[in-house]
Amino acid sequence: MAHLEVDLVAADRKVWSGEARMVSVPAADGEMGILPGHAPVLALLGAGSVRITPVSGEVRHVQVDSGFLSVDADRVTVVVDHADSETSAPPAR
Repeated sequence: MAHLEVDLVAADRKVWSGEARMVSVPAADGEMGILPGHAPVLALLGAGSVRITPVSGEVRHVQVDSGFLSVDADRVTVVVDHADSETSAPPAR
């Protein structure tokens, strides 16, 4: 089964890195989901929750502010100015 190679980095640290089945990000113009085989894309991000579904394990949620997303050849790179600590539970509303 295909998977994504994901790197989520903030200005001061690497937040999460690994293999995933899906990534969802708060793109500037709406929520964007990335699956294996996605076309190359570069997108601006707004504040919200990045959700990563690892190949094995629970969905990871990371609150982020502005940044960008790059997808190319099943490699996903999310770069943000600030990211809160990751959690396995959805953020409180």
